[in-house]
This record gives sequence, structure tokens and C-alpha cells, in this order.
Amino acid sequence: MSGTRPDASAVCRPCEDGNVTGTLVLAGTPIGDVQDAPPRLAAELAGADVVAAEDTRRLRRLTQALGVTPKGRVVSYFEGNESARTPELVEELVGGARVLLVTDAGMPSVSDPGYRLVAAAVEKDIRVTAVPGPSAVLTALALSGLPVDRFCFEGFLPRKAGERLSRLREVAGERRTLVYFEAPHRLDDTLAAMAEAFGTGRRAAVCRELTKTYEEVRRGPLGELADWARDGVRGEITVVVEGAPEKGPGELDAAELVRRVRVREEAGERRKEAIAAVAAEVGVPKREVFDAVVAAKNAGA
Repeated sequence: MSGTRPDASAVCRPCEDGNVTGTLVLAGTPIGDVQDAPPRLAAELAGADVVAAEDTRRLRRLTQALGVTPKGRVVSYFEGNESARTPELVEELVGGARVLLVTDAGMPSVSDPGYRLVAAAVEKDIRVTAVPGPSAVLTALALSGLPVDRFCFEGFLPRKAGERLSRLREVAGERRTLVYFEAPHRLDDTLAAMAEAFGTGRRAAVCRELTKTYEEVRRGPLGELADWARDGVRGEITVVVEGAPEKGPGELDAAELVRRVRVREEAGERRKEAIAAVAAEVGVPKREVFDAVVAAKNAGA
């Protein structure tokens, strides 16, 4: 499979001052199976004046698999040099170059380098276009079995436990389906935090190694998924979580949550366990039940 250089008429365009500017092309790359590469990708790789890659070694493997040799200059563009390299690439674009940006997998800018360059190009009135390609976000969402009509992409959560839990609590009431990226060695802690923030009964799906040989989609309540992940999980991970349930006439109010906790306490359960059990039973975050109990105590109820 060999690529051809994009038509010259599509490469450059005049600015308002009459100068000719180039084009920034954001290209999607396979998230697993190289056969998922969009057909235009090979042509863009062959014809670009500059190819900016998150990892030049991975780019080399990709071009070899596609049977294409870049004709232009190949440079690295990753988190560590993104700020410094952006002005260089903008200068190339202002001079009329066609700059192709690729990351290790998926679309540039989506939890990957690219945003700074796009923003800088837009500020200079440089044309920005894309070669659509595979997306772990949309693939996981479609495979999850959860509602797809409305969703939020939350990217990676903070690494520190306290900050992670705080971030999750901020969106505990979000009605749209939530999509997260996570590292395999942090998955168990993240799922446990999600169970605490959203409730152990909230449905979710852990999508692992999408489009690869060992692809797996594990579906179930967050509490069960957290237990499953304790033994360790490998591979690239995308987590999809059901949104908060719609409020309705029959939804439990704070007084009912407090009543259920008291019933369990009177039966011999400790308050902490009673709060956790009620939260799991009704599908709300433990924090919501805890706050209701504390408010009732402060009010003397």
C-alpha cells in the first residue's frame, strides 16, 4: 500500500494579507489493529512536509505496516517538548508547509498532544483539518451496553487518591454516561473510588485492549468490577460508567435515607456499614447518605 502526495491545491491557501499558509492535519491512528488505519492516512504520511509524532519509533512501525515512507521531515511532538516545539511547527505552517500530527493511538488532542498546536494554528488563521480515525472513547461507549445518546468524556482522573475521589464526587449527579481513560495499575483504586462516589450498584463497563488480540469488555455494577480488578488487569483501559438515575416522584428523600440507616443500626450494624449498605441498596453515593445522616443529627431529628 503506497501513498500519494495530497493535491497541491489542498496544501496551501492565502492569508488575509496575501501570504500563503500551510495546513495542519490531525490524523487518527489505529488504537490496536493496524488494519483499522483510515485509507487517507498513508497518503498524508507520504505527502506531508513535516510529520510530528508523539513517538517516532511507533510511527516507524506504523509506516512499515502501511508500506509507506514519509517524504517530509519527521519530528517528535510529545508532552515533554510540546510547548517548545509548537512555535517551530507554527513557523513551518506560516511558511506554507503541510504538517501532519499523529499520536500513538487515536485522535490527537484527545488526552494526547495536539491542543496547543491547534490553538496556536487557529490564532494564526491557519487551516486545520483532520483525517478521522479510530477512537477508544467511541469504541468503548458503543460496546459498553450503556446509554449512548448523551455522554461526557472525562479523560484521566488525578493520580492522588484524595483528588481522584473529589473529582468523582463532583460528577456523581451527572445524568450523562461517563467515559474515562485509566492506567492498568491504577484501575483497582479507580473502580473502588467510583464505587464510593457513585454507589456500588452503578452499572459500568471496563473495556480492555480494544481491537487487539485479547480484547475484553467486562460489564457489571461498580462494586463487582472493583472486586474483579483487585487481582490486577493488563492492557490499555477505557472505563464507561452509567450516568446518575433520573430523579422521579418516587425517589428517596434524605429523611428516607436516614430512616433506612437507623433501621440497620437498630438491627446491630455499625453506622459506617449501614451507610454503605443503604447507598448500595438505593444506588446513590455513600457521601449522599452520610451527609443526610449528619444533617439529621445536627437538626436533632
